[in-house]
Amino acid sequence: LADCALPLLAGVLPTAKPEEAFKDVVAAFLVGAMPRKEGMERKDLLAANVRIFKEQGQALDKVARKDVKVLVVGNPANTNALICSKYAPSIPKENFTAMTRLDQNRAQSQLAAKIGVPVQNVKNVIIW
Repeated sequence: LADCALPLLAGVLPTAKPEEAFKDVVAAFLVGAMPRKEGMERKDLLAANVRIFKEQGQALDKVARKDVKVLVVGNPANTNALICSKYAPSIPKENFTAMTRLDQNRAQSQLAAKIGVPVQNVKNVIIW
């Protein structure tokens, strides 16, 4: 992050302690999730991610500002955002979002291929 020379970046706090990391934050970018490994079933992946995002949600609920904006990047991002928000009940649900643009692009591309039109002609696709 320091290499980016971002003018609005006030500092970086390396820590493995969620309550320390999320103390009074106004924005949280949750990029860590369990990657699916060879031979791993989907239920195993979901169980691992529940542990990760439950802990982060609880920490956000306890120490983050109540107007914090939370962006979940780690896949499955929409499921992980839901889990995190469930364990942060004092933070409004609308403050959680998931980075699912790749899913959006894939859906549009597959629809375009299926109906035989250029991808730019596929409009109003919503994924969830």
